[in-house]
Amino acid sequence: MGIYLKGFLIACKGIPATVCVSLIAIVIGAALGLLLALCSQTKSKVLHVIAKVYVDIIRGTPMLAQALIMAYGVPWLLQSWGIDFTWPQMVLPAIIVCGCNSAAYMSEVIRSGIQAIDKGQMEAARSLGMSHGMAMRLVIIPQAIRIILPAFCNEFVTLIKETSVLGYVGVVEILRRGQLWNSSSFETFPAYIGVALAYMVLTIPLSKLINGYERRMARKEAAA
Repeated sequence: MGIYLKGFLIACKGIPATVCVSLIAIVIGAALGLLLALCSQTKSKVLHVIAKVYVDIIRGTPMLAQALIMAYGVPWLLQSWGIDFTWPQMVLPAIIVCGCNSAAYMSEVIRSGIQAIDKGQMEAARSLGMSHGMAMRLVIIPQAIRIILPAFCNEFVTLIKETSVLGYVGVVEILRRGQLWNSSSFETFPAYIGVALAYMVLTIPLSKLINGYERRMARKEAAA
């Protein structure tokens, strides 16, 4: 039993890197996702097409491929153009990739949240003299946030698990910690059981909190 505990404790050393990347990435994803959602709602065909193409490309390719392109492909491309560029820390392309990847999914979540708001809300805001942008900022988006909050938290949980691919670009997160210990000790089963437990320590409590919030929201809506 001690060997499994050791595997778990070693994997837990990667938790700070996993949580750090996930937290920063989800903020980037929310901000960029909001921008993409607004672009998809705009009357400008150019912005609408840009948002759609971005979402299709990101959702149509695995995050591992995106991470490899950002970490190794981008420096190679810039160097081929005569620009001397290397990432100072490999965690930087990892954060960028996770944030951009999350944005594609968050944009759809935010867009659905905005569309769930009754159109009468926008009409009422415009009748009070608000511009379209002001109405979105002060009336529509705050209501949409309440609707999409559970999905936003679920995306954070998903992102924590997806950071497991970042070991391939040099980020020593939870899975990479387990791989390194396995390579040195050959304790394969305990190493990866420890990795799985470390992820569960992060994701299960968060999932329980999200479920509890959803139940409270359902009770409030039923009472209303």
